[in-house]
Amino acid sequence: MALLITNIYNMKKTLLTVFTICSLNSFAQEVDKTDEKSTEETKIQQLLKNVSLSGSIDTYFRQNIGGPNGEDAIAPNTSFANLNGFALGMANLVLSYEGEKVGFTADFVVGPRGEDATFLSPFLRPDGTSSIINQMFVYWNVTDKLKLTMGNFNTFLGYEVISPVGNFNYSTSYMFSYGPFSHTGIKADYSINDDWSALIAVMNNTDATEFNFDNNYTLGAQIGFKGTYLNFLYGKQGGNTDATFQADITTGFDLTDAFYLGLNSTYNTTDEAAFYGVALYPQYSFSDAFALGLRGEYFAEIEGGAGAIGGYDLEGDANVVALTLTGSYAIGGLTIKPELRIDNTSEDTFLDADLDPTSSLSSFVLAAIYSF
Repeated sequence: MALLITNIYNMKKTLLTVFTICSLNSFAQEVDKTDEKSTEETKIQQLLKNVSLSGSIDTYFRQNIGGPNGEDAIAPNTSFANLNGFALGMANLVLSYEGEKVGFTADFVVGPRGEDATFLSPFLRPDGTSSIINQMFVYWNVTDKLKLTMGNFNTFLGYEVISPVGNFNYSTSYMFSYGPFSHTGIKADYSINDDWSALIAVMNNTDATEFNFDNNYTLGAQIGFKGTYLNFLYGKQGGNTDATFQADITTGFDLTDAFYLGLNSTYNTTDEAAFYGVALYPQYSFSDAFALGLRGEYFAEIEGGAGAIGGYDLEGDANVVALTLTGSYAIGGLTIKPELRIDNTSEDTFLDADLDPTSSLSSFVLAAIYSF
């Protein structure tokens, strides 16, 4: 009897030990699963912290003053904001990942402004709309000073940009309109020190965004010093038999806390044909919400340069002086921009209200831009 009791007691101890081991093992597995799930959630959270989504939409109203509107409407021969009456700009969505070493940007656009910005896309759809890709590139921070970027990126030349969010004036200048919009290739940005920077690039034809259709390449370079940038492009463009050379400078100064002055000047030549220009951008902030800015631009063409002005003398030369006064009123993410623009050309390139040739055109634009 004593032996039976002893055996039962030993069996209970054994079963209790086995149960305890199993329970501990099961608990450990649950802890491991919880830790693994927690680790995965942490990785996802860390990844999402480096992802950003931004964008904008813009719309506007445009009318000529003393010039034809409606079906006979005309506009300065510059990019964007040239449609009559109430019109659309573009919708812009930018997805970016910024890692410590690597990252990417995918920038999508739709609407008339977006289509004009990607005008050399060879993959036009049957309905006439163009590529929706404004930018698409990857980058690698090789060191703290050297960054490599490859893909399709907006140009590093000029003062103005494609997105209306990045410009003070809503309509664009002649220099911007006939300079490059975008490049596809590879570029290296190097930070020499806190004041100096340098860039060198090898790219397809200017604005040939998807692929190289003629196996010509364009070289690009930039030297920067304290917010002043000297830019260069050199290479055959499109059907030109001669290489195009362009030099461009942009700079800006905060003269006071409220007064800013920007400057852009450019020179572009292909064989004998050329264009050049200079523009000043004084801007004054009356408050955090309201500012007023003027763009005063002089643009000239030699032997029909870029075909921008549209009317030329016997040598194929012409010039234009364009003054654009823009107000900017911010309400949260919405910015309202009323704008008065006057273009005066050396030749009769416009039409007056009676459809007679004239050298001057005045126009009014009211734009609304929402950014997030």
